[in-house]
Amino acid sequence: MTETAATFNALFSPSSVAVIGASDNPNKVGGRPIHYLRAFGYTGEVFPVNPGREVIQGYRAYPDLGAIGKAPDAVVIAVSGDATLEQVRQCGAAGVKAAVIMASGFAETGEAGRQRQQELGALANASGMRLVGPNAQGTANFASGAVLNFSTMFMEVAPQDGPIAIISQSGAASVMPYALLRQAGYGVRYLVATGNDADLDACAMTAAVAADPDVRLILVYLESVSDPAQLARAAEAARARGASIVAIKAGNSQRGAKAAASHTGALVGNDAAIDAFLARHGIWRARDIGELVRAVPLYLQQRHPAQGRTVVMSHSGAVGVMAADLAERHNLPLTELQPATLRELGAILPAFGTASNPLDMTAALLGKGDMFARVLQALGADPQADMVMVGIPVAGPGYDVETLARDAAAFSAHQAKPLVVSAPQQSVREVFVRHGVPAFVTEADAIAALAQYAAHHRLAEVATVTETAPAWPEAQRLDGSGLQDEAHSLALLAEAGVPIVPHHPCDSVDAAVAAFDALGGVPVVVKGCAADVPHKSEHGLVHLRLTDAASVARAAHDCLDTLQRLGVASPRVVVATMVKGRHEFALGVSVDPVFGPLVMIGEGGTLLELRKDVVTLLAPFTAADVKAACARLRLAPLFDGYRDIPALDLDAMASSAVALGDWALRHRTALASVDINPLMVMAAGEGVMAVDAVVELKGN
Repeated sequence: MTETAATFNALFSPSSVAVIGASDNPNKVGGRPIHYLRAFGYTGEVFPVNPGREVIQGYRAYPDLGAIGKAPDAVVIAVSGDATLEQVRQCGAAGVKAAVIMASGFAETGEAGRQRQQELGALANASGMRLVGPNAQGTANFASGAVLNFSTMFMEVAPQDGPIAIISQSGAASVMPYALLRQAGYGVRYLVATGNDADLDACAMTAAVAADPDVRLILVYLESVSDPAQLARAAEAARARGASIVAIKAGNSQRGAKAAASHTGALVGNDAAIDAFLARHGIWRARDIGELVRAVPLYLQQRHPAQGRTVVMSHSGAVGVMAADLAERHNLPLTELQPATLRELGAILPAFGTASNPLDMTAALLGKGDMFARVLQALGADPQADMVMVGIPVAGPGYDVETLARDAAAFSAHQAKPLVVSAPQQSVREVFVRHGVPAFVTEADAIAALAQYAAHHRLAEVATVTETAPAWPEAQRLDGSGLQDEAHSLALLAEAGVPIVPHHPCDSVDAAVAAFDALGGVPVVVKGCAADVPHKSEHGLVHLRLTDAASVARAAHDCLDTLQRLGVASPRVVVATMVKGRHEFALGVSVDPVFGPLVMIGEGGTLLELRKDVVTLLAPFTAADVKAACARLRLAPLFDGYRDIPALDLDAMASSAVALGDWALRHRTALASVDINPLMVMAAGEGVMAVDAVVELKGN
């Protein structure tokens, strides 16, 4: 057994557990783990440590760890923050493998607490002991009964082993999904709340539970991502055996980020970078706890959603209409059924029914007992029907719900296609659930679950395999720091492999006129060039469509004069060819300290920040990755041509984005950001061209 495996075995399946700060009262933090170990079937040794008691909850108590006479596999430290450091020192000296630290008052409280947390980690590291916490609610393996956790939720909602793991940096965010899952009848194997992540963090815990072949779904709550590589390996291990990871990454708003920092003492990171990272590794990002657990029954069934083409069927036309609207809102395609399927459905359904998608079986469902099964059989034979949503808004006397549920379960099992039901009546849902059919209260819930499951499946299919992902190149230097002027910025982009506009930097009117002649006398633009004045148009420093030497001279004179009045020490202008593209895009880079360079692609021009039609990718990536990301833009139809606009050169834009991402990766320690706006994109086959850019360097 490896050292890492031994650590997690000590936490999840320990042969012995000590609780320091043990209480005879099961309602106290130091008493709950002891109560849970006895109540939930733990068969190992339990050593309560409390110098004031001889017996605690039926177990012999010990005055200190040394009095036990052996090193427990795992220790729960349930004393105050001030006493925790000494207990960690004693645990390390005794040879304890792993400890759960419940005390708060560390990095989440500020700089002094952060220093104390570092001391805690150093003590553990010196002895080889691993820590969960501090500020941790604790760990739980409900299969072994090793519940080293102080949550009261397990008293309210009894645990049951199952194929789900919950990993959270927050105690409350671990037990909220637990409660929802248990109340819905789903078992949970692991529940871990890591707190401040001083040592064993949420990423490491996710990797640990991903190695369990019985876990099919991992739900994660994160406020920071301290070890992206570990989380990437966890995602790959899960995908390799068909398991899924759904994660909430909180702290994406300004107030949320501030609250997250004070909650666990961790930096929340660049939200766009985190979004791109999770997507790259096939991890679905949920917006809230409801979305975290919404599609659980579909994940556990592991039916293949194929392309996600969905059929909606109901005995209510209204449900079908609403479901169709919801499907469009969630970008869930309603399939076009094959002609043969439509003919067969026409023969099955009454004349006043609707055989097209969405299907309206009408109230005839009451009188035709086999109609539902026959409709499902017809859909099962259609290769364009990937998933089915069945709406049952009302079912009373005359509706054989038992048979409907049996038929639905048989269809899903035989066809291996996802099928869900929406039914407001709890009694109806209970029948379907008993037969293993996912059932939701409303069609909105059902459609949202199908959409999430299908989209997540597509995400996982194209996820990066970390073992074969290229290693980051050695970082290279770049001379300079701060904002670079346009001329130097364009030169850097040319070095990166991004096509740039023909141009000349000039420090005099005569040089500007000479540049105009050198460019062939074509229409040009004259722009002020100064790193201190990045927003040129606000100061009248952009002169467009100049076609003669005199107008170029006047523009250059005005720009140089304005720059001098603005206090620019060595004013220059750029004389560049006027470029007219089919559409203006923006291409940019920001370098995240955790995830590395993040490349942004979106609609360019002056409305970039207003429209916010952008996608992001983490470097390195491929041209195929760029094209897949650009398909998510609202302006994506332009790439194939729209009305009188010819198709755009997506290949050239993808090549430029890849080149920029690779260059940013090579210079990640020196580069702060890149802003290319606009990147002129021509018609297909005609290329792209960066016509304005600002590069910011942070030095080496």
